[in-house]
This record gives sequence, C-alpha cells and structure tokens, in this order.
Amino acid sequence: MTREYGNGKWRSGAGQAALALVFGLGILVLAMPALRAQSGSSQAQSQPAAHPPAENIPDAPSAVQPPPPAPAFPTAAQPDAGQSAKPGQAADSNSQQEGEQEKQAPPPMPPIETLPAGSTPRNQINPQEELYKLVVPVHFVQVPVMVKDANGRRVDGLLPRDFTVLENGKKQTLSFFTVDPFELSVAILLDIGMADLAVQKVNQTYSALVGSLSPYDEAALYIYSSTVSQVTDFTRRSERLTAALNELKEVRGHNNGPPVLNGPLTSGPSVNGAPVGGPVIAPVNTPPKEAHVLNDAILRAALDLSKRERTRRKVIFVISDGREFGSKAGYRDVLRVLETQGIQVKAVVVDSGALPVFRQVEKIRLPGQGYSNILPKYASATGGGQVFSELSRNAIEEAYAQITSEARNQYTLGYTPQAVASSAAYRGIEVRVDRKGLKVYAKDGYYPIPSAR
Repeated sequence: MTREYGNGKWRSGAGQAALALVFGLGILVLAMPALRAQSGSSQAQSQPAAHPPAENIPDAPSAVQPPPPAPAFPTAAQPDAGQSAKPGQAADSNSQQEGEQEKQAPPPMPPIETLPAGSTPRNQINPQEELYKLVVPVHFVQVPVMVKDANGRRVDGLLPRDFTVLENGKKQTLSFFTVDPFELSVAILLDIGMADLAVQKVNQTYSALVGSLSPYDEAALYIYSSTVSQVTDFTRRSERLTAALNELKEVRGHNNGPPVLNGPLTSGPSVNGAPVGGPVIAPVNTPPKEAHVLNDAILRAALDLSKRERTRRKVIFVISDGREFGSKAGYRDVLRVLETQGIQVKAVVVDSGALPVFRQVEKIRLPGQGYSNILPKYASATGGGQVFSELSRNAIEEAYAQITSEARNQYTLGYTPQAVASSAAYRGIEVRVDRKGLKVYAKDGYYPIPSAR
C-alpha cells in the first residue's frame, strides 16, 4: 500500500480511488439534464411525435435542480403505457382533444330577453304600426264557361283564342285559361214539400246522387219545404252522406189528393142544414197555400258555401218541383249573394214542374201565388246551364251524373278588369266563342268583393 502526502496529510491509494469515484458521480449528475434534453431533441427529429416512457424510473436526487413532476395518467385519447405509438397517432389524439374541448365549451350565447304575454318591447313605440305594406290586386275575375252544340253535347278542345270576354261592353285580356277539372263544394237542396209520389221517386235515386260525386268533392245536405234545415255539414265521406240520405227515405211528401172544399168537415155544427147559433151563410172554402221557401233555401246554402275554400268550384244542386212561395228573401237579393261569391245553381225539376204544359202555364204569375219558373232564372244568371226536367227515375239519375260532370269540367277563363269609377257597382259579363252554332253558358256578371284596407 502506498501513501501520498497532500494538503499536509498522508493519504492512502484506497482513499484516492473513493475520492475520484465521488467526483465522477457529481459530474455525471450535473450532466444528466443536458444529456436528457439532447436525447429528447434527437428523438423528436427522428419520430413524428413523442410518447411517455414505458417505465417511470425517477432520477437520482440532485442538489442542483428539483425533480421533474410525474407524468399525467393517460386519457382515453392517449395510448396506454407500454404500447408503441404509430406515426401520426399523437397528432390525431391532439386534434381529437381539441375537438372535444370545442364541443364541451361552446361560445357563449347572447342574452335572450323574454316578455310576458300581452306586453310590448320597450323600444317599440307603436306595436300596431306595420313595418311594411304589401299591395296585391284582388280584383281577379274567374269565369267558368260551358260550351255545347246544337244537340246539347259538351264541346271540348277549344283554345284561348276562341274566346272573347267583354265586361261592361269592353274587351278584356285573358291572363288565365285552363280546362283542368276543379274540386267541388256542393250544397244539395232536397224539396220534401212535393207530392208524396215524387218524394218517394227521388228517394230511390240517392245512391246515384252519391255516386256522381268524386272522392275529392265535398257535399252538404239540406231539406226544405215551409222551412229550411241542414242535415249534414260539408263532408267528403260518402258513407256519412249515404247514411243521412237513407234516413230521409222515411220522410213522406204531401197528399196529392184534391183539397176538401165541401162536406160535413168544412163547417161547424148545423141543424136541418142551418148552422147553429147564427144566420144561414153559404161557406166559401179555399185550399190553403203552403209556403215553399226556395229562395230562403238557396240563400242559406249560399252563405254556407261562401265560407268554403276559394280554390273549389261552388255549386248549389236543387232537386225540386221549382215552386217558390213565402220566402223572406227576394230573388234579387239572393242572386246578388250568388254573383258576389261566384256560386252556380244547377237543378233537376221533377213532378209537375217537369210537365211541358204545366211549365208554360206557370209562366203566367198570379199575384200572391208565388213563382214556378224561378230555378231556370237562377241557373241562367249564375252560369249553371240548363235546368234538367225529368220525370222517370233513370232520367233523374242520368241528370245527376251530367250535372256534376259539367260543373267539374268547364273552361275556366281569368282576367284582371280595368279600374272603373265605382268598384262596388255591378259588372256585366259576356262570353263569345268564335264558332257558329254553339251555345255558351256563363254567368251574366258579378259584384266585386270590396278589398280590405
């Protein structure tokens, strides 16, 4: 063993070796951070992304710097410890974390203030004041037109250039033309004040009446005699209309026998042919005149039809003998409602009103006896076409199908009229067809509906 003198003392060889070992460990500890940083930068250059080490071995205690913090536990977006990462996986996990943070923390919404019902905002001076006003011309006129030949058959295939429309004598420019069928809103008026034989004949045609309507049509049922009653509201269900008509088969008409003008039941008690308690006076008996409110029935149906959709063609379908007596509404007043709302009147006249001789006699109107030719006037003025006068059951059923087919399939012309002095005045319409031998059925005119301002 050798000894060495240093610092005034002798040291052995073993002591020198221990001192060198301690000195080397100190230099190694001081160089560890630089080596760790250099190795990290080289790994970052060689690999796209860094991952936590497979084993977390803490460094030796150092008096120069505090120990680094322990790595965080891996999340669901990070790979588990001990697994090797593929290139680009770390970048994907970072983008997923950023996307989740954006979803979890949306941008703050501006504050929303709600007001109780019926209140107005503070910054609104007049809540009734409109921001803007849109003006749309409402005086657009539609004219359904039916064209027939000399034999009464419908004429198809006409074009817009074949028609000429005059309003108050001035030619109008057509802006609308179609031959497409329209959905119908039909008000059926049944006259139960006819003779019982006629009522029972009409009862047998109810199935054909329902069958003449398409699934897209809607119909309401009314009955009238001395008063008007609505049986069903507007419906497209054929079974509901059929059930209501079947119930009406129990309704009986009036007795068609002659009125009782003489006999024991025409006066009071008598003794030896002389009335008791008074002078002998020859009785004068007249049959009572029963009310037959056809005008009131048409007015009731027209007011209900005015509430239906304007896209539908509105029709009043009357099945009656054509008598009118005792209505509160007059013909001109009812016609004005029909022309204002664009409602057509179509009719099948049965019983005595279908007899040619009777129709000619009834044209002579006696004061206080009512009217018997008022249905053709309604049909002609509203564009409903001719009135069907039928006596047999088969003829009545064929008239149902023809009436609904004509109402649905018509030429529909449209135009915007020129401004006139009085917007509420009646305007006459004349429709001409540039072909000879054809009969044109269209409404005589209309009353414009006042525009709402």
